[in-house]
Amino acid sequence: MKSQDIPTTEEREIRALIEGTVIACQNKDAAALTAQYAEDVVAFDLINPMQYAGADAVAQRATQWFSSWEGAFTYEIHDLSVTASGDTGFCHSLNHVKGTQTGGQAIDMWWRATVCCRKTDGKWWVTHLHSSVPFDMETGKASLDLKP
Repeated sequence: MKSQDIPTTEEREIRALIEGTVIACQNKDAAALTAQYAEDVVAFDLINPMQYAGADAVAQRATQWFSSWEGAFTYEIHDLSVTASGDTGFCHSLNHVKGTQTGGQAIDMWWRATVCCRKTDGKWWVTHLHSSVPFDMETGKASLDLKP
């Protein structure tokens, strides 16, 4: 292993923060999820509106999303890449969710995610979330069936 392949302390801390978000999602725990978010967090989600601003708005969105699942669901993060220096960090990943929604619709979906973080008083906070899926330029429709 090369020295540049060894994660820094900041990168390890951000990975732990992201793992905490996975656990919170798997437990459908909006309070645990947003406890890791800065008060001024901004989220660009897969659904309308264009953005959610502030921890309260993101918590409401998370609560709505968690309640849309019938029972447990799978939530995974793959290919997580983390970069950090000082009090700033960012990461990107391919995320996967699989389960059944309350209306009975089976979901097995992948999307791209970017997360930006800031360290304040020794604690890392999620400050920005951006989720996206590619779309077909000819049809204008989202490419929801893609898998890595």
